[in-house]
Amino acid sequence: MNAKVKITNRAGASFPVRRMNFDFDAVPEYWMNGSAGLTHFMTALSALFPAGEMFFIDSVRAVRQHPAIKNNEVLQKEISAFIGQEAMHTQEHEGFNASAQKYGHDVETLDKATGRVIQGVRKVFARIGKPVGITQEMVDLTATTALEHFTATIASQLLVNKHIQELMADETMKNMWLWHAIEENEHKAVAYDVFEGVFGKGFKAYALRTGSLVGAMVTLFFVQSYFVARLLKEDKQLNFAALKDIYTYGYSPSKGIITGMGKEMLMYFKPGFHPNDIDTHGLLKTWKAYLGL
Repeated sequence: MNAKVKITNRAGASFPVRRMNFDFDAVPEYWMNGSAGLTHFMTALSALFPAGEMFFIDSVRAVRQHPAIKNNEVLQKEISAFIGQEAMHTQEHEGFNASAQKYGHDVETLDKATGRVIQGVRKVFARIGKPVGITQEMVDLTATTALEHFTATIASQLLVNKHIQELMADETMKNMWLWHAIEENEHKAVAYDVFEGVFGKGFKAYALRTGSLVGAMVTLFFVQSYFVARLLKEDKQLNFAALKDIYTYGYSPSKGIITGMGKEMLMYFKPGFHPNDIDTHGLLKTWKAYLGL
């Protein structure tokens, strides 16, 4: 793997924090099968991560000392490892985003836009929820819980969809995304466990978490789609060929990464759902061995 891997802090958690150092200097401009459409689709996704991952960290930190969980030693160790992994994801995606920026693709502007969208949407939902006792902390944590389900689910697709793996022609980028996918599934239950520990499992909590998933997915779809269109337009690649590649990769019934997520995404609406109901232990074991993790 084109990265130096160092486990810096296990913190007694069920998963480690790995300090990665991918070298993006040799990553080609259209690293995903030579396709502008596919590359910009993934770049648009990557543009969401630095601000998004920091939002996840801040949301969990904001309630970490809540009386309901502050003395839960097991969960506190998981939170420490969760924060560590998310910080590493931020670092590596910032590295890739900077490499895309060198080709003239304005990912920096998209990163800043992501931050503005997050701050704007979280405040709007807090104002809407205030009359029924929904606090800013509840909005932030439940949004994190919903988005963590999304990232764990799309990560699983990266690990099981051979068509997608074959399209990742550049080894550095393939390994970066697979490493990220592994870790998203390693810590997929942490934010959820924090949410349940703080806000319980009643109807209000259920309505909040499922409503947040709907809101988060609608927002994410429009923002990421706008980012893709903007990147393609600025690159003068907004054409039928690029859009066809994106459709096949993202939305086609047999191969699409987004359509492949449907069943697992819908499981979130099941009362009593828990992220660990989706067993990925064997999948992670296989890919950790492949990457030497």
